[in-house]
Amino acid sequence: MYSLIGSQSIKKLGLVEGLTEMGWWPFRKRREPADNDPHMKGARAWIQDLREICERNYENPTTGQSRVREMQVEWSDSHAKGEIDDALLQGLDRRAFRLLRADDKEWIMWLDDEDFWEPGWKGGFDTE
Repeated sequence: MYSLIGSQSIKKLGLVEGLTEMGWWPFRKRREPADNDPHMKGARAWIQDLREICERNYENPTTGQSRVREMQVEWSDSHAKGEIDDALLQGLDRRAFRLLRADDKEWIMWLDDEDFWEPGWKGGFDTE
């Protein structure tokens, strides 16, 4: 029969060779790195948000363009926090550039261009 005093004295002496001391609760949650945060938006989500804003304002490009400028501030803030990588920021900025410079006819043309809204769209350039 084992005595309680003996088991407690082992803890007091420290670690026994080859054994590790476990904490009181061995099923502690480990922190996950920030890049695995499921609440961070991906490329498709950012592009979809941009598209929805533009399509809501398809009849009024001026209002849509002001909302695109507001979204650019959001992108910059997210990029500064590390939530958006450089490639995604460049892709969003390329789209914003086209939308902000568009007249009424070009605005509708960009909204109807399915390739424009796909992740990886380069804006007519094969390389960055």
